[in-house]
Formats: sequence, structure tokens, C-alpha cells
Amino acid sequence: MTQASRRTPLYDLHVELGGKMVDFAGWEMPVHYPLGIMGEHQHCRNKAALFDVSHMGQVLLHGDAAAAQMETLCPQDFTTLPQGKARYALFTNDTGGILDDLIVSNAGDHLYVVVNAALRDQDLPLMRAALTDVTVTELTDYALLALQGPAAESILAPLCPAAADLTFMQTIQADILGSPCRISRLGYTGEDGYEISIPNDNATTLARALLAQDNCAPAGLGARDSLRIEAGLCLYGNDISQTTTPVEAGLSWAIQKRRRTNGGFPGAEIIQNQLQNGAPRKLVGLKPAGRAPARAGVEIQSAQGAKIGEVTSGGFGPTIGGPVAMGYVSAAQAAPGTDITLIIRGKPQPATVVALPFVPQNYKR
Repeated sequence: MTQASRRTPLYDLHVELGGKMVDFAGWEMPVHYPLGIMGEHQHCRNKAALFDVSHMGQVLLHGDAAAAQMETLCPQDFTTLPQGKARYALFTNDTGGILDDLIVSNAGDHLYVVVNAALRDQDLPLMRAALTDVTVTELTDYALLALQGPAAESILAPLCPAAADLTFMQTIQADILGSPCRISRLGYTGEDGYEISIPNDNATTLARALLAQDNCAPAGLGARDSLRIEAGLCLYGNDISQTTTPVEAGLSWAIQKRRRTNGGFPGAEIIQNQLQNGAPRKLVGLKPAGRAPARAGVEIQSAQGAKIGEVTSGGFGPTIGGPVAMGYVSAAQAAPGTDITLIIRGKPQPATVVALPFVPQNYKR
């Protein structure tokens, strides 16, 4: 571990449970437990898995202007976001690229924002500079747990009955085991589930209570990655970056109609043009024909041998039973069913462009 690595409130529990700890975005995090990545992945798909995501940045925005001023940074609509609803959002730059992806929730008298761990040092100054009439507070004394999988509701509801009433992208403040928590029905696996923000001092107690139930097992970064790839969900730094636009990344659905029309966010002209006329390249699903996984950086060629793009995420898909990948290809080669070639370890391997996600998303609507 680097000396600078930070530890979440659940660090001792991870070690106790046999977690293999690695450095991730400056944090010591479990990549897997004795069950293994494959077992943890399947447990999440079939029952439920508990992930520690306390390394993510949690931010409170207080002030009447918070929603309107956040619209100067993101192409999302926050001023009409109902109380108790969360929204997937993007910070964009002047060239239409993505600075980060985040979740913004209307918590009533404030906005609750979750940003990526590696980008909090970028995102907090960005918000503090732009949100001139808003108090920007990082929640450093709260952990964040993600309970994911079809059994998530049956595991959490006995501890917090109000959680059962939530549907996808809804959020509430409620007590769990006597501790004030923010509970949001969302996640990063494609499965039903929750993210629970809880004071650091109570995080281990809650994690133990959830893991004590038969259908819940701990899961690490490895399964989190394979689950999100199968679900077709982008990872910042791989599938989206400062040089990819929301339209290229297949995230046009995240831009509400008023913002598409009115603009008023960084890179609006470029993004509006691509919404109208299409983007020159597109993020697609890729299904290799063989068993060799295609990892980030693998060159994508047309059937005729011309370079048309690059894999951004890839690995073995346990639910699929074979390799799965995502990557950018030129728009002319992006239709599902298009035959392409992947250069894996210097050897050409046949593959096909497929529609995302690989595994149907299982949210409670």
C-alpha cells in the first residue's frame, strides 16, 4: 500500500472477513473476499451483495440557488427535480467532454451529491467556484454502503420498513438501528438495491447486521466491475472521460428535454449538435467469439482490417459465461450485429457489436 492510502470505517471488517486489500483511488479497498470475484458476482445477481463504497465523495449543497447553479455545470434539469428523487448527472467541459459522472438528489432543503472517489479533488473546487450562493460541504464523517441484488429489499426492510416503499432513483432520510441514514434505491450493478449513507461510527454495526442474513455476502471491487460491465454502465476514466461526450457515450437519455433545447451548460453547442446530427463514434457492447477476454486498450478493427476504435472496459462476464467488453467504434460500424476484429495480445480475434446491456437491468420501477 502507498503511505497515502486512506481507510474507510469498514477497513477492520474487510480484513476480518478475509478481504484482499488493494490501493484504489488512494484508498485501501477489498478487491475480493474468499468467495472470489465469480462467486461474489453470482451472489449479487441471484441474492444480494454488500459493497463498501465509502471512498466515494458525498457532498451537501445548501442554498436556494443550488439547483439552478448546478445547471451551469451539468446538462441535467435540477430545478424541477422532485423532492425525494435522485438523478444521474454529468459535469461537462467546454468541448462537450465529461469531467465526472455523479448522482444528484433533491433532499428537500439541500441537494445531496455523490461524486467519484478519484475526482473529489477536482469536483469540490469546481462546485465551490461555480455555486457562488451555495454552501458546499463534504460529508467526511459518513460512510456509504451499497446493498445490491434481488434480495436487497427483503434484507433491508426488516431494519428499515420505509426502504421497501422506495422505487428506483427515490431517496429518503430514515433511521436504521437508531442511526440517521440517507437511503437511496439505486446502484452500480444493474440489480435492484440501495445505497445507504450512515455516520462512520455506525457503519460497521449496520454492515454486520446486513451480512448476518443468509442471502447477503460481502463483495469487492472485482465483482463491482464485472457486474457494471454486464449492465452496460460506464466507468469514469475508462468508458467516459474529458474527451468523450455524453452523446458518444450513449448517455443522451440523461439530458432532459429543456436542457437539450435551452443549453446553458459547458459544451452545450457541441453536445446539442451531436444530439441533432449524431456523433462520429459511439460506445457499444462487444462480444468476442472466443474465450479470451478483451481488456481496456485492445484495438478494434473493421472486418476489413482498418482501425475503428478501442476497447474501454472488458473482462469475463460470469452471468454471460464468456468475455464481454465495451468500446468506441466509428458510427458507421456501431450497429448491433456488425462483425469486427479485436487485436488481443497481438492476435486478431473475431467479435460482434451487440446492444447494451449484456444482462437486463432489474430495477424496481
